[in-house]
Amino acid sequence: MFIDEVILELHAGRGGNGMVAFRREKYVEFGGPSGGNGGNGGSIILVGDSGKNTLYDLKFNHHIKAQAGENGKSKGMHGKNANNTYVHVPLGTQVYSIDNIFIGEVTKNNEELIIAKGGKGGRGNIAFSSHKNPAPDFAENGDLGEELKVRIELKVLADVGIIGYPSVGKSSLISILSNAKPKIDSYPFTTLSPNLGVLSYYDNTLVLADLPGLIKNASSGQGLGFKFLRHIERCKIFIHVIDCLRDDPYQDYLDINQELELYNEQLIKRPQVVVINKIDSIDDNKLKDIKNKFRKLNPIYISVHLHTNIDELIKKIFLTFQLTPDVIEDHIEIKYYTKEKDEIPFEIEEVNGVFYIKGDVIKKYFDRTNIDNYSSVMRFSRVLRGLGVDEALRNMGAKNQSVVNVYGFEFEFIDE
Repeated sequence: MFIDEVILELHAGRGGNGMVAFRREKYVEFGGPSGGNGGNGGSIILVGDSGKNTLYDLKFNHHIKAQAGENGKSKGMHGKNANNTYVHVPLGTQVYSIDNIFIGEVTKNNEELIIAKGGKGGRGNIAFSSHKNPAPDFAENGDLGEELKVRIELKVLADVGIIGYPSVGKSSLISILSNAKPKIDSYPFTTLSPNLGVLSYYDNTLVLADLPGLIKNASSGQGLGFKFLRHIERCKIFIHVIDCLRDDPYQDYLDINQELELYNEQLIKRPQVVVINKIDSIDDNKLKDIKNKFRKLNPIYISVHLHTNIDELIKKIFLTFQLTPDVIEDHIEIKYYTKEKDEIPFEIEEVNGVFYIKGDVIKKYFDRTNIDNYSSVMRFSRVLRGLGVDEALRNMGAKNQSVVNVYGFEFEFIDE
């Protein structure tokens, strides 16, 4: 089954907690701190895989969670970093935030894109040793891993897109131009997903994409065209296949181009190699009429069934491709992503006499604090004071023993 868009919930691994420990050895009277740091949590990383062509594997795996880092150990031993979680995706996979902000993209085999970073491991008490405090009895908890929801979208990476109405011979054409083996039949919408093939000409190769048939009003969601129009956005040129047995082949050509323009006005500017197929099935009068209507487009007249003029078509495809500049997409490509946000030091809100403190920086230090350890809590209070929280509380009317709440942890304000 061809799946080209999924929503994922990502939970990168939390960093391991630092350890509080002291040396206990014979003949060593003052052993000092020996608690090691926690290991880093695992990140979630997309990896380009040229052997994949669909996001089907992710359709039933919407929640991806990475491992947590190992806690620090005694004797100064650090916890082990968690293994990263690697998700293999097709080339051309793009990642967007749930509010449609472009995050990054994978376009090469084995290329990696970090989309959720694991948390940093907490420091053990050996890291806090100083002249003023040679034997600290506290350590840090590990940072939380990033958690976010993303939209994964696949845009097929192809040099040349084969477009046209259903059942005009696109699948048959790609089967003789390349090594692709698409399903071929005479009824509409035989092709339900893009088929890729490689066209070789001497030492040159091109990737072809046989795209599901467009119909009139495809750009507004009718038929299958709207679902797959995104896959032609990267194609440098198009092979526009037209069935000469249809009632008005030239109108078909105009209708398909109108749909391209309605979907993305840049697409109509891409060069097209116009191909009139099934010429073995019409009489000379009708063929003469068709040639008259299409003469300005200089099409190639072929019969896929008889392989008529296929060599001429291949030469024109390569020549057109070589003369066409590369496609430049609107977004800026980001290869490695770090979730960035404006860190708010703190905000204070009073509700029924309780002062609630929150903010990005406050949350980071709070998560690192072991609330069950008195020394760790005292260190957190010093951090709050250093950020200016005490002064802000006074300005808001907090008095000695006023209740302060930091992410559910309540304590009394001491106005020294």
